[in-house]
Parts: sequence; structure tokens; C-alpha cells
Amino acid sequence: MKKTFLAALLLCFGFGANAKKKKLERPNIVLILVDDLGKEWVSCYGAQGINTPNVDALAEQGKRFSNAYSMPQCTPSRVTLLTGQYPFRHGWINHWDVPRWGGGAHYDERKNPSLAKALKRAGYATAVAGKWQIDDFRVEPEAMVKSGFDEFFMWTGYEAGNPPSSKRYQDPYVFGQGVSGTQKGKFGPDLYSGFIIDFIKKNKEKPFFAYFPMALTHSPFVDTPDEKADSKLGKHKSMVRYADKLTGNVLKALEDAGVRENTVVIWTADNGTSGSIVGQLNGRAVRGGKAKTIEAGICMPFIVSWPARMSPGVTETLVDFSDIYPTLLELAGARRQKGYVIDGRSFAKVLKGEAKDGPRSWILGMGGKNQAKLTDKGVENRFRYRDRVLRNKRYKLCIGTDRKAKAFYDLREDPWEERNLIDNLGVETGRRKSFEALMAVVKTFPEQDSDPSYLPNPKRPWDVEVKAKSQIWKE
Repeated sequence: MKKTFLAALLLCFGFGANAKKKKLERPNIVLILVDDLGKEWVSCYGAQGINTPNVDALAEQGKRFSNAYSMPQCTPSRVTLLTGQYPFRHGWINHWDVPRWGGGAHYDERKNPSLAKALKRAGYATAVAGKWQIDDFRVEPEAMVKSGFDEFFMWTGYEAGNPPSSKRYQDPYVFGQGVSGTQKGKFGPDLYSGFIIDFIKKNKEKPFFAYFPMALTHSPFVDTPDEKADSKLGKHKSMVRYADKLTGNVLKALEDAGVRENTVVIWTADNGTSGSIVGQLNGRAVRGGKAKTIEAGICMPFIVSWPARMSPGVTETLVDFSDIYPTLLELAGARRQKGYVIDGRSFAKVLKGEAKDGPRSWILGMGGKNQAKLTDKGVENRFRYRDRVLRNKRYKLCIGTDRKAKAFYDLREDPWEERNLIDNLGVETGRRKSFEALMAVVKTFPEQDSDPSYLPNPKRPWDVEVKAKSQIWKE
């Protein structure tokens, strides 16, 4: 009888250990995406004249990535994050502000992979709050649900023909379950973060995915509820500090809910800071690189924290935005959608402490200033092959629209990309070997980039009005 009791006790403890292990294998996920913020505004990356204590604390708990590429503009970054595909495949190479520019274009979850749908199928509760801008909610009021989100609370984006919708900050114009329109006397970022916090509280007993694409720190530059500033630069600093504060609020909500240990938090930005803003990074003035494929435009702050599994530190692991999709699916035990090519590579083993480095030998950023056009066929890319940059941990290769190499930089010796080595590769040096290896990757890309893949939404009056103004759009 004693043996039977001991066996039962061991079985009980074994079951408990296995249950705990299973729980750790399916962490909660919080993905925070700041709008327009380069490393020169994050103090743990060496930014000066600004303090981001909550982001710094997050980095101290987890890993701070040195080599993480986004795309240089909003739409390509966001669609790449959602789909795990590069812009040359999903077609959103250029920025296209769907509510504002219309033309029947939109992110079509029927034609593209969807991160939220995959996690929802795996049993995760899903929510999003903040900036979307790749669907027009007037045309598709169920766009967020169709994309896989159980709950949503969004700034609509600037809707053509609807001036109040331009407001994302004071008196924000929002769309969510049971709410639509101007929220008088409110500050938008407080509403979006509050929604995420409420979602965490409600879902602490089951695995959840909370996507928080902040409205901050994109223009217009405004005062925050915490401080008023005289200059544009001062307002921008205030907005960065407020983004840091909201990050702290979300992290506190995870602590209060008792789920912080087993929550993967990713904190990054969609592209570099606006070119009208100059920050200080490691003793050097850095102008914002948004819409450019320079490092300030695409090499983003990228921090991942998972206290239950990750050891803290700084890593040179190569990652880009296409990798977020397969990584989160692997952590969640979710299956990829059938019928889609995924360009991203999972770096989950790095996060779980099972590998010191990721699977990549190169990362990619592509597209600079907007070159999309609206034709009778819909949104088309003006160049059939967009410019792009590839890099390994040391060298960076720049490719033009003719598929030929235009520049080559040694980022270890020349982090500000001031010395083009394209005509000085040497013969048997590591420099030449890296150049040839990156060029070999370029040859694997399609000779022609895809156009955005979607079933067009019906034309609306605002589509006609906007189309009449111009054929080529600039952000």
C-alpha cells in the first residue's frame, strides 16, 4: 500500500512538473510596436538627452538585439510582421495609407498569412489596440475580426473625406467593439494602452496574444498629459517619454496579473525616426532615417524579455521583421497556414536558451521613398524591382532597382555608412567573401516583385475623390 501511495505521489508531482513545463512552452505574448522611433531615442542603446527607464528595465530582464531590421516605412514593416513574408512576396513594398488613399486596396487576410489568425487557432485569446491603417473600417467594419483578433480598439487612420479621423492623440477618432468616433477630452495613447491592460486582466488564466502598435511617436508632435514643451524637438521628447511610460504600465499590468514570468514581451519600432528630428547616439548627432534604407531607418531597437526562460544580455543575432511570425508561432505551438511561403526564420531557440545564435547569415530591408501608384488594376509598384539592402553581422550590401550592387559598407569600421567599398573589395579578404555571399542571396530573389495581393473592396465616393488628386502617393 505504501508503494501504491508513493507511486501516486510521484505521478502527481510528475504531472505537476509536466503541466508547468507545458505552460512554459506556451507563453503569453505581448508585442509592442512603436511608430517611428530609432535607436537614437532609446537610452539603453546609447541615446543621449533622453531617458527611457521602463524600456531599459525591459532590456535588463531580457535580450537587447543589435542587428534587427524592419522595413523603412510603415506599411511594408507591418505587413511583413503579420505575414512572415518579405515585401517582394506580399507586394506591400511601398507605404499605402489604406483609409486615406483607398483604391480598393487593403490587407486581405484571405490572400495573405495572418499572425493573429494562426495564434487564435492555437487557442490564444487575441487583441489589438492602437494603429492599424492597412484596412478602411468604413468598408470593412469586421476587418480586425477577420484578421484574427477577438478584441480590438483602433485609431482608424486618416480617412479620406473625414477630417476628424486624422486625430490619433487629443480627441482621438477611434473604432472598436461598441465604440466609434471622436473621444472628446481623451488622449488616444491612454485609451489604447488601457484597452491592452484590461485585456491582460481578463485573460490572465489562459494564453493570450496582445498586439500593441502604438500611435506614438509619429507626427504631429504634440504635448502629452504629463508635460508641455515649447519646441517640436521638445514635444517629440515628451512623446518618447510617454511611450516609455505606457510600456511601464503594460509591464506592471503583467506583474499585477501574475503572468509576467511566462510572458514574452517584444518591444520594437516599425521604422526610423522622422527625418525632421535629430537625436544623439553615442556622442553623435543622428538625423531620423525614416523612409531610407540607411541603418538609422531600418536597424531598429529590438528587445525581447521572457523571465521564465531567457537569460539577459546583448546579442548580435541577426533578425528581421519576417522572423517575428515563425518565432511566435513556434513559441505558441501554433501551425503555419498551409499554402503560403514564409520567408522568416524562427529565432525561438535563442529565446529559450537552446542556442547562442539564430539561423540567419543575412537580413533584409527593402524600399525607400514611396513609389506606389494607383491604376485601373489597383495598387501597383512603380518599380518592378525595388531597391533593397542586405547585411550580415559586419557588412552591408545595397542593391539598386537594376538588381546591381550600388554600395558596400563595413559597418564595424564604418557604422555611419560614410565609406563605400564597392570598388575596394580586395582579392581574398573577408570583405570580398561577404560581398559574394550576399550577392548570391540576391540572385535567389524573384526577378520581379509582386504587387499587393488582395480582392479589391468596392469603390466608394472617397476613392473617386482621392484618385482624382494624384496617381502617385507620398507619405
